[in-house]
Amino acid sequence: MSESIYRVTEVIGTSTESWEDAAKHAVETAATTLRDLRIGEVVKLDVTIDDGHVTHYRARVAISFKYEHGD
Repeated sequence: MSESIYRVTEVIGTSTESWEDAAKHAVETAATTLRDLRIGEVVKLDVTIDDGHVTHYRARVAISFKYEHGD
C-alpha cells in the first residue's frame, strides 16, 4: 500500500447571493486549474457591508488535493 501526500491551499469565493454560493464558486474555480481535489473545508465566512446592507458574501475554503508522483 503506497502512502499519499496532500497539499492544502486556501481560496476565497464571493457571491451576492449566499455563503454557500461563494464556497461553491471558490471550489469550482479552483477545480479549473487544480486536479484531484479531495476535501473542502470552510474556514471563515464574512460579508461586505455597504451603507448598512450586506452586498457580498465571502467564503474562505481550505482545499486539499493529492500530489502526483513523477515517473
